[in-house]
Amino acid sequence: MSKSGPIEDLIKKLNKLPGIGSKTAQRLAYHIIDMDDIEVKELASSIVRAKTEIVQCSVCMNFSDSDPCEICSSPNRDGSVICVVEYPKDVEAMERSMSFNGKYHVLHGVVSPMKGKSIDDIKARELLKRLEDGSVKEVIIATNPTADGDTTAMYLKNLLEPYNVTVSRIGYGLPVGGDLEFYDELTISTAMKNRRKLN
Repeated sequence: MSKSGPIEDLIKKLNKLPGIGSKTAQRLAYHIIDMDDIEVKELASSIVRAKTEIVQCSVCMNFSDSDPCEICSSPNRDGSVICVVEYPKDVEAMERSMSFNGKYHVLHGVVSPMKGKSIDDIKARELLKRLEDGSVKEVIIATNPTADGDTTAMYLKNLLEPYNVTVSRIGYGLPVGGDLEFYDELTISTAMKNRRKLN
């Protein structure tokens, strides 16, 4: 039995989301169709609000509903330490671990020569601007322990050499090849405590 146009279109749109395969997209589509009209409208409204009201913090590059974001504007956060992560979702993972009270910088990607992604394709220059006033004493590179994450860490280390900052890398506790967003709080906390200086 062939699917009707609107259902097929919804499945295709859901299938484009990361981590959503064709079977999951189909299940989600039929679940949405089966929802109450009010629930569907609320879901659609939430998507539109998130897209139209969320901005990129001009300081740390994280997504937020204010600029600067709540973390950057908090007087209770240690501005002398910046934790550099790949994506906004990684900030959420770090915050869940409650192991870091400094500020963040979101790269929005990694250096990946195989994919044609260079240091100019991520928010590295914006990080360097934050170091110009001399208030930052340590930069913790918390890119994922993958080939691209390690490559990015080394590129950043080289860029940070002219600045008077300690450059460290989160260490033990993170399995090689994983993604920060999937680690539990204890694993992330252990990695932060065992960070090492990049030589």
